[in-house]
Amino acid sequence: MHCAFGEKSDLGESGQTITEAHSLRRLIHSSPAVPNPITPLANPTLLTLIMHFMQSTSAKPAKKTEIFKALPEVWQLIRPRRALLALGLGLMIVNRVSGLVLPASTKYLVDDIIGKRHFKLLYPLVGVVLLATLIQGLTSFALTQTLSKAAQKLIAELRRRVQEHVGRLSISYYDANKTGILVSRIMSDVEGVRNLIGTGLVDFAGGLLTAVIAFAVLIRISPVMTAIAFGFLGIFGFGLRKAFRTIRPIFRERAKINAEVTGRLTESLGGVRVVKGYHAEQREHEVFSSGVERLLQNVFRTLTATSVMSLSSSTLMGVIGAIVMFMGTRQILAGKLTLGGFFTYTMFLGYLAAPLFQVVGIGTQITEALAGLERTREVLDEVPENEDPNRTVTLPEVRGDVAFQDVTFAYEQKKTVLHDISFRARPGTVTALVGSSGSGKSTIIGLIAAFHTPNQGKVLVDSVDLSTVRLESYRTQLGMVLQDSFLFDGSIRENVAFSKPHATEQEILRACTIARVDEFAEKYELKYDTIIGERGVRLSGGQRQRVSIARAILADPRILILDEATSSLDSESEALIQEGLSYLMQGRTTFVIAHRLSTIRRADQILVVEEGRIVEHGNHQSLYQFGGRYYELYTKQHGIEQNLFLAPGEGDTTEESPAVLPDGVAADPDPTTLLR
Repeated sequence: MHCAFGEKSDLGESGQTITEAHSLRRLIHSSPAVPNPITPLANPTLLTLIMHFMQSTSAKPAKKTEIFKALPEVWQLIRPRRALLALGLGLMIVNRVSGLVLPASTKYLVDDIIGKRHFKLLYPLVGVVLLATLIQGLTSFALTQTLSKAAQKLIAELRRRVQEHVGRLSISYYDANKTGILVSRIMSDVEGVRNLIGTGLVDFAGGLLTAVIAFAVLIRISPVMTAIAFGFLGIFGFGLRKAFRTIRPIFRERAKINAEVTGRLTESLGGVRVVKGYHAEQREHEVFSSGVERLLQNVFRTLTATSVMSLSSSTLMGVIGAIVMFMGTRQILAGKLTLGGFFTYTMFLGYLAAPLFQVVGIGTQITEALAGLERTREVLDEVPENEDPNRTVTLPEVRGDVAFQDVTFAYEQKKTVLHDISFRARPGTVTALVGSSGSGKSTIIGLIAAFHTPNQGKVLVDSVDLSTVRLESYRTQLGMVLQDSFLFDGSIRENVAFSKPHATEQEILRACTIARVDEFAEKYELKYDTIIGERGVRLSGGQRQRVSIARAILADPRILILDEATSSLDSESEALIQEGLSYLMQGRTTFVIAHRLSTIRRADQILVVEEGRIVEHGNHQSLYQFGGRYYELYTKQHGIEQNLFLAPGEGDTTEESPAVLPDGVAADPDPTTLLR
């Protein structure tokens, strides 16, 4: 359970966090929308400071986003919403043009109304400004209502689509990816879509439009001042772009650290009984604290970066303001520029600078949105297990005739788990799998459940190759009761009905009665509507297992898998539900892993699996008389049970020897524990 947060996680590098977007917004908002012409020159070495930061940071250069690969996905999202985006673009143009009425009116206010005392023009000018402001407000409201809501709907749609797709992927995909990573793919990676379909893309275009209009006005008023100011802005924009490229890996690293810390915290809280049982609270605190410290140091690095860029933007505006103040005053004194023209120039300069800063910030967000879409596309490109082109056969109701023909399987290359496994389980029979831990029993069960496909050989169900069968036609006829019964945070009724959502109340109650769930459910105030908590934490181990058995009974499967189904039960509870298990197994092909020997002894055939091979095959009596591996496991376990309460060193020989009757015939012990 011990892990260090210093290692890299599997979280992908693409997909900028929301924190980064917030930092970008703070940077943009920290830059004055309208430059102050009297701002003093603060620091002439701003580019040197930026470059020094870029060289001193330990982050590696960001990996270029494969934008072109994401374009088909972008077009697929935009295509059905083209009309909406066109409407948004039109509203944006009206909004930005309306916003320029106020700075444009300054020249007429100063030169004509005040300078030439044409006071009769004041009321019309104020009316035009108020009307433009009203139009700007209404278009902003309309943009938010149309595009932002559409973006949120799209995010919800994508989340549903990705979750549905992930749910249809094979077990091997889940084995190769951590749960936290999959949650991030479903919930976080699609967030950036709001910058494409929402106001982000429109703001990007609007910022460019405003900058172009402002630049045209500035050139018309004073080409010389505009060329100088634009040169400074261009240099700063280039430096800012480089800085964003440098700090982006820091934000990505933060996402990795956050995933690691959150994942470990989830494990620690989920395993609180183990933590407390070993008095490991302090150790868990230290591990968590080390992760939080790494997260804090990462935040400090990003704060340093954003502070440098904020300082740079303030300094830049001060430099440009000083230049405009100096050159504008000289042009006014020389009669080349009016006072109203100077004020108009100053305001439009702000409308040129602010959109440029916004374009840099929004452009970064759009780039990261494309990166998130690329990660989403990677998930959607994974082929669901049921879309395998080989799976074309739809099974009717199966009889339950299961056969393995020379099956070899490996989870990884050169690490074969099963070797030439062959056996047949006839309809309605019970097949028990026994053997040492890690011998391959669960892998055989996984192949029967079609969780995996053999590398060699065939798994046949009613003489049909399981690798060619459409899974929905097979798994609806499959039932499983596992050792670790997974229950959802819901009511007893909901958990039992999980295998058959449209079951009637009578069917649910009948399954609960057979599995002896009614014996404890009826004692609760809410009876079957009692909430059992996450993973059924409010029930005992035996009660959870009974709910799991009731769920399997309700499914009425043709093929049944019992993976140590009564391991969580005491002897009394086991005896109570043996009747339910016997009912469940009637007429069904049943596979049992390391079940209680009382059940294994009644099995039609027992497969002894060791190191991925079937070393013995027969029923209880024949294998016991054979005196091989099954006999060894059986008698050893019986000896351990018989000597469970002896002092150390007492009865050591009993563990290795079967009980012997007076006439020298080996007795057939009757233990009730599982083979391991």
